[in-house]
Amino acid sequence: MGGFFAAALKEDCVFDLFFGTDYHSHLGTRRAGLTVYGEKGFDRSIHSIENSPFRTKFESEIHEMKGNMGIGCISDFEPQPLIVRSHHGTYAITTVGRINNTEEIVSTICKNNQIHFLEMSGGDINPTELVAAIINQQDNIIDGIRYAQDLIDGSMTFMLLTPAGIYLARDKVGRTPLVIGRKETGFCASFESFAFLNLGYQPYRELGPGEICIMTPEAVTTLAAPGKKMRICAFLWVYYGYPSSSYEGVSVEKMRYACGGNLAARDKLTTDDIDNVAGVPDSGIAHAMGYAGRSAIPFSRPLIKYTPTWPRSFMPVIQSRRDLIARMKLIPVHDLIEGRRLLLIDDSIVRGTQLRETSEYLFLSGAKEVHVRSACPPIMYGCKYISFPDPHRTWS
Repeated sequence: MGGFFAAALKEDCVFDLFFGTDYHSHLGTRRAGLTVYGEKGFDRSIHSIENSPFRTKFESEIHEMKGNMGIGCISDFEPQPLIVRSHHGTYAITTVGRINNTEEIVSTICKNNQIHFLEMSGGDINPTELVAAIINQQDNIIDGIRYAQDLIDGSMTFMLLTPAGIYLARDKVGRTPLVIGRKETGFCASFESFAFLNLGYQPYRELGPGEICIMTPEAVTTLAAPGKKMRICAFLWVYYGYPSSSYEGVSVEKMRYACGGNLAARDKLTTDDIDNVAGVPDSGIAHAMGYAGRSAIPFSRPLIKYTPTWPRSFMPVIQSRRDLIARMKLIPVHDLIEGRRLLLIDDSIVRGTQLRETSEYLFLSGAKEVHVRSACPPIMYGCKYISFPDPHRTWS
């Protein structure tokens, strides 16, 4: 996953861009970048954030960057935004999404044009570079964006920063959110709807699936109308999304309460069966609170997440390291565990290793019983956009 933020103001936008992008830190832990456009043209900075937070990498540079329009991103994968020179002129581009037919697209482009792509360290092609190459196949940027939306099998939402404004394009099925905020001095665009609230913006509107707009300090103008097929990622509500965000008018926290409440209505457990309901921090907590509220079983926090330094556990590439971080960042509260019958709720089960180890951890800490629930609604099909397994797969 990844997140992005853009601002187009009648004044310098760097302050808003910096903090708006930083508010997406929960969506990525590897690369981050900012690009602004002003009187001196384009100014870009990209850093690795694997070993330190976004703010520590960029807080010294933002005092030197100047511009009234800018885009920023935090990514789990490729370095971006990229600055591209083409027959469209110079522009900066950032993307969030997934391309499933990369090799087919590369083959098509390379066959029709003398073009090359730089491989990243893992041997993959930078998806953002590939999107730019697709856009550059057409005579103008709008046709290029449409061509990219049609050619890509997958989900790709992107922003293009040009001297004329910031082009915004949501993926064709609306899997990735793109929300516009407005204040007196201009507009912003954001993955997360909460990211601009403390910066003085008010919600303006959301782009529809496949919609293309251009954002300037004066207006947000639709260039291609939205489609009717909406397939926003439900996992945003369950796990990825920040609690204070809303998607399609439904808040993340409210949805997680509802998931927990529906589990409780299904289970019909009482305090005769369970002593306490607990959630795996962080996203499991709201699910557990919803369960507790519906069942009248007391909510407790027997596991406290140590947040100052530990990253999200599913990010490291090596599975053993994922497991180690998942175990080390949870601190037990023995007074709330010993001798208790606990019902533990996690947001979802993907591999199952972390939930198994967390349950064992509770037993080792003195729990009498540990009952486990997954708050994610039943998965009917595998997802080609995230690493979610096919529910019909046979596990060895």
